[in-house]
Order: sequence, then C-alpha cells, then structure tokens
Amino acid sequence: MNWQDIKVSEDNTHFIYDGKPIFGRKFIEVLKFHSPGLAPVKDESGSYHIDSSGKPLYSERFTRTFGFYCNRASAVTCGNWLHLTDEGDRAYKQTYHWTGNYQENLCVVRDSENNFFHIDLNGKRIYTDNYIYCGDFKDGFACVKTNTRLYRHIDTKGCFLNDKEFLDLGVFHKNFATAKDKDGWHHIDKSGNEIYRQRFLAVEPFYNGFALVTQFDNTKIIIDEHGLKIITV
Repeated sequence: MNWQDIKVSEDNTHFIYDGKPIFGRKFIEVLKFHSPGLAPVKDESGSYHIDSSGKPLYSERFTRTFGFYCNRASAVTCGNWLHLTDEGDRAYKQTYHWTGNYQENLCVVRDSENNFFHIDLNGKRIYTDNYIYCGDFKDGFACVKTNTRLYRHIDTKGCFLNDKEFLDLGVFHKNFATAKDKDGWHHIDKSGNEIYRQRFLAVEPFYNGFALVTQFDNTKIIIDEHGLKIITV
C-alpha cells in the first residue's frame, strides 16, 4: 500500500484507500499522511502518529500531534510544544510555548517570554536575536517583525537581506516579495527596492509574470512586473 494514495475521510475520522475504509477502525480525528509515510491521529488514549499499516509509531501519547515536515512533527504535552523525529523520539530536550512546521530544515518557535526565533533540526538556535514574530523560510529567506515593530527579511544565518523595513512583508516568490509601506502594498526585489511606483490596497504574489492586486476603490486588476495594468478582473 502506497501511503501517498491513502486519503482522509470527509469527516476526518478514518482513512480511505482505493475508495474503501482501511485499518478497521475510526478515530476521534485524523490528519493526512506526510513523508515518510506517517499520519497524526487522535483516539481515546490521546494523540500520536501511525505508519502506513495503521500501527502506532510509539507508545507515548500527546495532547495534540501534527504532520511531519522535514522528518519532524510538532507535538504538545501538558501545554509544552516540541518536535518528534520520524522514529518517534524527541528531536531535542527543550520545550516551547509553540512550534511551527519545519521548512527547509529550519523552524519557527515561540518561547515562554513570547520571543520568536528559528531553530535547526537538532533544536539549536540559528541566531541569537529575538523577534516579535517570525515566518517560515522559503527559498532561503524568512520575514521577521523586529523590535522596531517593522518587518525585514533574514537569511538562513539570521542576517538581514537588506537595510529596508516595512509595515508588513511577504516571502519571496519568483524573486519578488509583497511589501507594505505608508502608502500601501507593492512588490519589491531582493534589494528591498520597489519594482514599480504604484501602491495598492492589497497584492498577491506574481504568478508567471502577473499578479492580482486590489486598488483603493476595491476594484481588482492584473498587473505585470512593471506595474502596468493588463486587465480588470
């Protein structure tokens, strides 16, 4: 049985393969299978992970469990958050007040003082700075909210990508990121420079050279990478 072909039922209580229920049971809740073929489930004993044959990965039970990313899964016990390896062991000794999902082998966590920062697969901080908020890494960069209450991009060593700060910020997608300044939303390059002069109420990332944006009168248009209007949507 290929775990990639196992589906979650519409009511999220069991798994389906080839259109039929499998494992001979229902759970209180299930989430889908992730690589390397493990899924979070919850029954009367608590939350845990099962393999593609329906067998528990480990004997311990948690308050909540989540899917595996980069062979690590978030789990909660007694209000403490941590990560498990794909062998069911704890990935590191410390616990947090919240953990995200690993992306590009790095993960956002929040400590007991509500500081956000990133850790590696072994739970080691990748930089010493604390932030008001951090996002996931994508293509080697992440957004962070600094103590100035403005947003910046950092790389995988925790260094700032450029000297620009913004009221809000998105991750890079095909070399451009969404950014908001005092005049509105727009797109920037990796130097933090605007790629056109217009500002909008809202913008989406570029999709094959074009982006859907909302103008200040709430009309939606599609623009190209020069900020030129292509069509009204």
